[in-house]
Amino acid sequence: MSTLMLRNLNTLITCDREDRILEHVDLYCEDGFIRAIGPHLPQLADRIIDGTHLWCYPGLINTHHHLYQVFSRNLPQVQNMELFDWLTTLYEIWKGLDERVIRLSTLVGGGELLKHGCTTCFDHHYVFPRNTADLIGVQFAAAEELGLRMFASRGSMDLSKKDGGLPPDSVVQTVDEIMADSIRLIEAYHDPKPGSMRQVALAPCSPFSVSADLLRQSALLARQYHVRLHTHLCETKDEERYMLEHHGVRPLEFMASLDWTGPDVWYAHGIHFNDEELCELARTGTGVAHCPISNMKLASGVARVPEMLALGVPVGLAVDGSASNDGSSLMEELRVCYLLHRLHASQAAPSGYQVLKMATRGSARLLGRDDIGQLAVGKCADLFLVDSRRLELVGGEYSPADVLATVGLRGAVDYTVVNGSVVVEEGHLSTIDEARVAEQARNTCRTYLAKA
Repeated sequence: MSTLMLRNLNTLITCDREDRILEHVDLYCEDGFIRAIGPHLPQLADRIIDGTHLWCYPGLINTHHHLYQVFSRNLPQVQNMELFDWLTTLYEIWKGLDERVIRLSTLVGGGELLKHGCTTCFDHHYVFPRNTADLIGVQFAAAEELGLRMFASRGSMDLSKKDGGLPPDSVVQTVDEIMADSIRLIEAYHDPKPGSMRQVALAPCSPFSVSADLLRQSALLARQYHVRLHTHLCETKDEERYMLEHHGVRPLEFMASLDWTGPDVWYAHGIHFNDEELCELARTGTGVAHCPISNMKLASGVARVPEMLALGVPVGLAVDGSASNDGSSLMEELRVCYLLHRLHASQAAPSGYQVLKMATRGSARLLGRDDIGQLAVGKCADLFLVDSRRLELVGGEYSPADVLATVGLRGAVDYTVVNGSVVVEEGHLSTIDEARVAEQARNTCRTYLAKA
């Protein structure tokens, strides 16, 4: 039995159902779960952290990423492109993915997430070059090295350029191949139990790179195995035009016709929904992963998040791929999200605390999890700690619940705890040798880009 005690926390922002903010309390963790919260708890623990000056938050939950893109960020040739041209250019690099690139990009991107308070990552991997082995297994192994709670996807594409899609032939597969591997991955890795460190979703890439048959078969298989469904949707006007030209309907209507709405479905981006479609998302409980930095970088548009929240659409926060971000900090996403919607919606915009809840409770809902995203007895011991005495936070201490979005946090958090284990300490990863991994990653990145 492993135990952890956070003693005399300055402030505990729970993000629980009552939105409790507690002061000068202890938090006791046992075997990965929170077992007690209150002042002067009697329990002893293997590890005790003095929380006298620490603010404690639920671990952030990233609901959409492409970790493999860590090795294709900040490339000059794509800086001023929008989505379709950007994808077409980068597929010529991504078709060279292999197991080593996947492992090291997961360690780098996952490590950056952990250092900035993110404890759970959903990764949308959909590029499977021929003759590659178990790329999702490689991701899970890398996440285990880090101590990161991992929700991976079996992404897929079956329409290449010759079929009217965007990707090259070498990274698309047949529907039968995709379904067979999806079954293998679910049966090998998906753990539905509370506290699970490994889960799997089915995630065809996007309606302009997959067939209706693949979407239909993925939905049937997901419901058979009780796993979730995810894809990109309504990200750009180009996508909307593509769907109208090829299918004669708007993207959401197309997806709904294939049984792709409901509380087990969430979409990445969701920028260009109209009024009627927002109501349909709310009615069906279909979720949206909001990716503000990526949406701005690719000039895709501004998602109607204030209206989504007002209607009751499930909304979570996400980093998106490191090639369109160009980083892996969900903490940075908090402040950008807050400021973007203040600019566009003024008083209707979510508060700093509401943005934090999007990245915790809201994101957990998208992933179908009620054991993460809040700090309460019986929930997973996933959290991060920030020293309130930091120079950058002077004058910002009057609302710890809002401060991460309003003032923002520069640099790494002080501690990150996942499943009751300290994985970031004093701003550094405690599970891997950061310098060694960074050197290996740089060398691998050079080789990978040179092949393209």
